Amino acid sequence: MDTTAAVSALSALAHAGRLEVFRLLVRAGKDGMAAGDIARATGHVPQTLSGNLNILGHAGLVSSRRAGRSIVYTADYARMTSLLGFLMEDCCGGVPEICAPLAELAANAACCQPGAVQ
Repeated sequence: MDTTAAVSALSALAHAGRLEVFRLLVRAGKDGMAAGDIARATGHVPQTLSGNLNILGHAGLVSSRRAGRSIVYTADYARMTSLLGFLMEDCCGGVPEICAPLAELAANAACCQPGAVQ
């Protein structure tokens, strides 16, 4: 990921409502969630949710697909991984204990465990 893409993604996530939606979609897994379900889960009004999803989409953090009469949104895990990698690529400066807590967090993440279902 280059700096421009990272700034776009971080900017999209730098809003409480968009961050809430993105984290919800990350938890939802590969099947994603319909827009109406996202609105109910977050309490966002449709216009606000639509705007937030558009911003997250333009940053490449979510994608959408039509499923019948619904639009289903899914977190883009590859983009999320790329952003996390970008943030970590210069970590430690030769001092591994600086990043050790972050590596432990990543190792303990439910989605990263062997056999985890998404």
